[in-house]
Amino acid sequence: MTDRGSVESYRDLEVWQRGIVLVERVYAVTDDFPNREQYELTLQLRRAAVAIPSNIAEGWGYSSRDQYVYYLEQARSSLLEVETQIIIAERLSYIKEDTRDDLLRGTTVESKMLLSLMRSLQS
Repeated sequence: MTDRGSVESYRDLEVWQRGIVLVERVYAVTDDFPNREQYELTLQLRRAAVAIPSNIAEGWGYSSRDQYVYYLEQARSSLLEVETQIIIAERLSYIKEDTRDDLLRGTTVESKMLLSLMRSLQS
């Protein structure tokens, strides 16, 4: 694929590490959602969050840039899903506005990092 420099594993990538932190934060926040949401928004939000670092890791395992970029695009799609669900959670009063804003600041940084990594692989 590419010369990965000093990066020996997907676990060395800051974008993957930040994805893991986002998963932890989403799990913590959704623990306080109403029980009636356990199989609805809670599950959907957690799955989308988990998909972000998972797709980054899965893409790392492929030998072609195009395949890696595809999985990074999937990670970004899941990230946009998480952002939408965070906004929904705030509008339903499951989280406070400051929690929403804090989470969205993190997703914005993650999105920029994913886009930057994709661009670097495509150049």
